[in-house]
Amino acid sequence: MTKRIALVTGAGSGVGRGVAVALAKAGYAVALAGRRADALDETAALAPGADMLAVPTDVTDPASVKALFDATVAKFGRLDLLFNNAGTGAPAVPLEDLTYAQWRAVVDTNLTGPFLCTQEAFRVMKAQAPRGGRIINNGSISAHAPRPFSAPYTATKHAMTGLTKSTSLDGRAYDIACGQIDIGNADTAMAQRMKAGILQADGSTKVEPVMDVDHVASAVVYMAGLPPEANVQFMTIMATKMPFVGRG
Repeated sequence: MTKRIALVTGAGSGVGRGVAVALAKAGYAVALAGRRADALDETAALAPGADMLAVPTDVTDPASVKALFDATVAKFGRLDLLFNNAGTGAPAVPLEDLTYAQWRAVVDTNLTGPFLCTQEAFRVMKAQAPRGGRIINNGSISAHAPRPFSAPYTATKHAMTGLTKSTSLDGRAYDIACGQIDIGNADTAMAQRMKAGILQADGSTKVEPVMDVDHVASAVVYMAGLPPEANVQFMTIMATKMPFVGRG
């Protein structure tokens, strides 16, 4: 087997786009999942000549997720890596002002989506030969500490840590490894507010440093490239001077 097969959710922008392109350049065939076909096509165009498959997908919909994995296996024959990356946030408003719909949208995308993708990955990886594979979950600095007015996002990223641990344990018998990368202030569209000034725990608003998303992509490629007997269980990669370690 000369080429490994990866599947990246949220591949139409940001971290997902950066990781998908880096994996392709590292020699992986990559299935790209995201809501918008045009955005996935833009990602594929950044790695000309790479073996990519764009599959418009709603990760909150079990049928759509199943169709994504079916299409991946039909095209490439197996799956070696799943990067659970798709995610969203809610408006930064006081907790009591969040609507149920806003809460539910974040939970469905950030937690239920990765769970559904993990289920399908297990089904594929347990049945294929050679058996097994690797799952990497995109956690967040918020898996450790919240920002003000971020209850839905922070709650789901804490839950992602639990899903990572359970996946790592339940996959052990089937040669399925699972790890998590917690990212702080990668310079994507979502991080533009960091550069403009963002609310701090002490009530002030401050500009925060960011880092190039390529550093995140390189970290995921490293995690993905480990042999089956080794696993990065948790990695934190962040802008060096962002206000994470210390008193808020």
